[in-house]
Amino acid sequence: MVAVPQISRFYDEGKLSDAYALAEKAEKSISDDPTLAKLWPVISYQISIETMPPGANVYRRAYGDASAPWELVGRTPLKNVRQPRGTYVWKFEKQGFGTVLRTTIALFKVFAPAPGEANVPLDEVEKIPPGMVRVAPAKYSKTLYIPGYEAMPELALTDYWIDQYEVTNRQFKAFVDQGGYQKREYWKQKFQKDGKDLSWDEAMTLFQDAAGRPGPKDWIQGDYPKSQDDIPVTGVSWYEAAAYAEFAGKSLPTIYHWNRAAGPFSASLIVPASNFGGSGVLPVGSKLGMGPWGTYDMAGNVKEWIWTGAESGKRYVLGGAWDEPTYMFIDPDAQSPFLRAANIGFRCVKYIEPESIGKVATDPIPSPRRDLSKEKPASDELFRAYRSVYSYDKAPLNSTVQRVDKDDEEWTIEKITYTAAYGNEQAISYIFLPKKAKPPFQTVVFFPGSNALLLRKFSLYPTAALDAIVRSGRAVIYPVYKGTYERGDGMESDVANTTSTWRDHVIMWVKDASRAIDYGETRPDLDHEKLAYYGYSWGAAMGAIVPAVETRIKASVLALGGLDFQRSLPEVDTINFVSRVKQPVLMLNGRYDFFFPVESTQEPFFRLLGSRKDQKKHLIYETGHNIPRNELIKETLNWLDQYLGPAN
Repeated sequence: MVAVPQISRFYDEGKLSDAYALAEKAEKSISDDPTLAKLWPVISYQISIETMPPGANVYRRAYGDASAPWELVGRTPLKNVRQPRGTYVWKFEKQGFGTVLRTTIALFKVFAPAPGEANVPLDEVEKIPPGMVRVAPAKYSKTLYIPGYEAMPELALTDYWIDQYEVTNRQFKAFVDQGGYQKREYWKQKFQKDGKDLSWDEAMTLFQDAAGRPGPKDWIQGDYPKSQDDIPVTGVSWYEAAAYAEFAGKSLPTIYHWNRAAGPFSASLIVPASNFGGSGVLPVGSKLGMGPWGTYDMAGNVKEWIWTGAESGKRYVLGGAWDEPTYMFIDPDAQSPFLRAANIGFRCVKYIEPESIGKVATDPIPSPRRDLSKEKPASDELFRAYRSVYSYDKAPLNSTVQRVDKDDEEWTIEKITYTAAYGNEQAISYIFLPKKAKPPFQTVVFFPGSNALLLRKFSLYPTAALDAIVRSGRAVIYPVYKGTYERGDGMESDVANTTSTWRDHVIMWVKDASRAIDYGETRPDLDHEKLAYYGYSWGAAMGAIVPAVETRIKASVLALGGLDFQRSLPEVDTINFVSRVKQPVLMLNGRYDFFFPVESTQEPFFRLLGSRKDQKKHLIYETGHNIPRNELIKETLNWLDQYLGPAN
């Protein structure tokens, strides 16, 4: 009977595979136990699996764990087999047919394992385009899984092939060596730069390597450095990528086809297993971040050119790169098709039914966002009414403190649970306390990027340069905002909208920050007068509201933020709050940030800030949606030193 409580604990902790394995062992001796019988439906489900043709061996192993053994599920067709809940990698093998990989989500055509049927097509080896995998998305939702693009035209997709890996240096060299830059038949798109048409000869002068020869930007005399055969090709424009695709008998994927294959709805699994925050671009397939259909590196490594156009002649480039924040896997970006960046590559698709693609897929998709230059903040009278919705009764906190068991020379971590400012809920904050400084500590309240809405487990390592803030001798309070990490409630997007659900969440997020400050004021080891707000991306956008409501904040650092393009109800619309932010504010941004462009979101945010002119600062870096780490650390600490004073 000891096993049953342990199974329940495993389930509560999200350790579904451990719960299932222990339940299978327990069933052999206590098969009639009523408590175990009640646990089976929550840790497992029934599924029927067929392949076309039948007779394939089906295997399953834990997602993101290369050392996990493949477990034989059986041979197709399988009828009502019991399987553990959770996400796994599934493998289908039949002699003479290509091996097929799927994640649980793709296999069962739903976003969570549930009773149903899976039907997997198998292709004879000789009929599979080399290096490609089949995407079979017919029963998926027809929408784009890109924040803010949910209202774009829906599109049903038929099966298609997509490169399993990004195009490599070795593959692209075949294009160069076979005269790809000299054969006009591969260059089918009109060259347009800054609104002007370019001739063939004019355009070709822009596609040269470091030695002035045709080729990717950082190659030399049509060749790349030795030992980099399997590194994704980078430094190529959209035009060069499209020409290679023609050469290979393929196409660049439309935004719909790329987005459907990437599986952004699985970001909480794919992103941690992908190349984000590493030391550079890696050989293709080095990481275990596999997409639903067996692709690799669609998250991180290099971001990828897409066929689809955006506004002003730009082309979409998706997936995020190794040197960008993790949420760029799902967030949109678009750049000049002539850009030849060191963190941009591409992969190709091959359409099984080219006639089914249609205009919806190939037409440009301008960013669906409002013109902020025409928006005006609310009057003082209206603002007072809007601000009142953030008030709450200061009920007793009833806090509990749990020391988190994590060895680190620089800080200790505590998990704090206390009464929330709304409903009958328990709020959570993690506090990082410096070991090499003396209390009372200056305190920084952090608001994270949107990836927090997708992850269900809190990371104990402070990201977004929070480690540098702690090392400077300051404490960091990291509230678990409603809908994030272990407080997930189905909210998965930070894109504003006019629903009551969005309004209610914004109000709860602001109250979560305020309630964390309430708790901080009970701690003698924290300096209650020296409090700063640090917002990163989503948190930076929220930096228009939180400091406007929470006057206990003395200074703010906002990295990678701007005003929301999307309209929301007036009581939570950032346009009505930003001018009421009176504290000193430092803004740090990238010049090529498509999510928060300079002219349309960053500059209006900075201009409308209510801070004194000599107490607000906007620094723009030659980056996209990322800031060089050393600059982020330097400027943040300098700002905190200036307005909170040096740390103890």
